[in-house]
Amino acid sequence: MYNLALDGAVSYEILRYLQHTLKNQPNLKEVIFGIDFFMFNKFLGNQPGFDENRLEKNYLFPSDIMNSLFSLDTLEVSRKTILASLQQENYDKYYGENGFMPNSKYRDGKAKIWFTKSINIYFQFNYKYKFNDKYFEDFQKIVKICREKNIKLKVFISPSHAIDLESIRVTGEWQTFENWKRKILKVTPVWDFSGYNSITTEPLQDVMENYADSSHYTKPVGDLILNRILGYKEKEVPADFGVLITPENIESHLAKIRADREEWVKNRKSELELVQNLENKFGETQQQKDK
Repeated sequence: MYNLALDGAVSYEILRYLQHTLKNQPNLKEVIFGIDFFMFNKFLGNQPGFDENRLEKNYLFPSDIMNSLFSLDTLEVSRKTILASLQQENYDKYYGENGFMPNSKYRDGKAKIWFTKSINIYFQFNYKYKFNDKYFEDFQKIVKICREKNIKLKVFISPSHAIDLESIRVTGEWQTFENWKRKILKVTPVWDFSGYNSITTEPLQDVMENYADSSHYTKPVGDLILNRILGYKEKEVPADFGVLITPENIESHLAKIRADREEWVKNRKSELELVQNLENKFGETQQQKDK
């Protein structure tokens, strides 16, 4: 098992890393692919660290080895690490045996601050949104490759906090969001963990159980996702968390999400105001830049 965990990747990057994986591990048996609305945004490109030259090879470039060991960046990071270890507490306690950082942020009592920052990041990168047909074609290629090679593919939509969904709504892209789900289902069934359920509607407070910020959920939530998808310990998964959507049930599913939102907003005015105020400030800043 390997968790690729790419940061902010578009679907083309995922496709290329899948091809790279198959070059080095041709006997790949199963892929669990978490997708979100944003990786199909035409205004987003590949991450700065993405390099085609590294892919579909089973060796490291000498330049990569030199840069990682002897570059000025490496020297500076090493210096900061040594100084931090002398001046601050040991942060090893934040790491699990698998390298995951279960306690790095969401237990620090600053969840409201982290949520505010992540909403602003959403506006920074997705204030303008246009569905990219090319990225959709890349997604289709991923599904096709898995089918041709008899790789079990399970696709799921990540459960961003309900506040993230409001960010989509205030930028006027809710209909685009729903159409995105409809389009994805023309390619493959999808497990949908988004919406207004018992996990995603956790009240915003200083210490959160389910989220580090509005778009990053915690390990226990990740375990619930895997349990639902893999049919493991399903009794431990909330009944309203995770729906397998198909072309046959998508319209009723979307209608339920809309109805669930109407119930949610009745008691979450402060969270709605937070998103709206941040959007207003961001919009004003953009107008000033455009002058």
